[in-house]
Amino acid sequence: MSNEKPGFFARLKMGLSKSRNGFASDLDAVFLGHEKINDELYEELEEVLVMGDVGVNTTEDIIDSLKKKVKENRARIPGELKNLLYEEIRQRLSVSDDSYDFQGRKCVIMIVGVNGVGKTTTVGKIAGIFKNEGKKTLVAACDTFRAAANAQLEEWARRADVPIISSREGTDPASVVFDAVNAAKARNVDALILDTAGRLHNKKNLMEELRKMNKVIDREYPDAYRETWVVLDATTGQNALNQAREFNEVTNLTGIVLTKMDGTAKGGIAIAVASELNIPVKFIGVGESMDDLQRFDPDDFMNALFDINEE
Repeated sequence: MSNEKPGFFARLKMGLSKSRNGFASDLDAVFLGHEKINDELYEELEEVLVMGDVGVNTTEDIIDSLKKKVKENRARIPGELKNLLYEEIRQRLSVSDDSYDFQGRKCVIMIVGVNGVGKTTTVGKIAGIFKNEGKKTLVAACDTFRAAANAQLEEWARRADVPIISSREGTDPASVVFDAVNAAKARNVDALILDTAGRLHNKKNLMEELRKMNKVIDREYPDAYRETWVVLDATTGQNALNQAREFNEVTNLTGIVLTKMDGTAKGGIAIAVASELNIPVKFIGVGESMDDLQRFDPDDFMNALFDINEE
């Protein structure tokens, strides 16, 4: 982690205040409202988890797992169950050792997601993070269907101080990818980030478009380490989970970027996407500014959301 971590932790804590005062506070109330672990406690816990955007499937999994752990650990009081719940959530949010393998290699990162989730903004912010880490970074505007997409990405590229490859509106996105990949190779770029069009209503077209783009990268830049991240708006709750599922059907997702976590009182969406799709959350956004997007750290997230003071 960088030296800026304490600063971001403070922003993360502030950004998750709605979820801490909503979801986390409701969980606390459940544990404080009972003297022993019983069916009623489990029912209330289940309700709070579902209402907090953890989702029905993940909630059922968590409750089943907790019941087993309570027996194994011979837990008797709600406080012990609370600790077991935190441990369960932490495990589900954990990021595997190879999740950041792209960092030390020449990589191409394709960013997907529906319009309105903050996708283009996210591309600019990630480019800024990479630039600050000393990575030679290039962004490409492959969303050639949305009139404002080019101008928006150009503005973010300017803020991040990274070069951009773009084209006229209506250009075949695969041809932009071709230009971008060849520019990345010629300039010896560490990270090429592709901003793509955000359409899900016609899955067949999207699938074909992504297939063509991937084919260009395979052919032109076979040695590049590949990542595909979906950007999800945390305020849309279970809709975000459905979007991730649909994008995962048309492309091989390797990561999730959760934006607008500061806008929801239901912080459970991070738990739902990581659990149900088994795809790691790689970045988390808690505000509008360049510094409000950072790498996802499960421990920091847990500590900020549940106000856990670790020794």
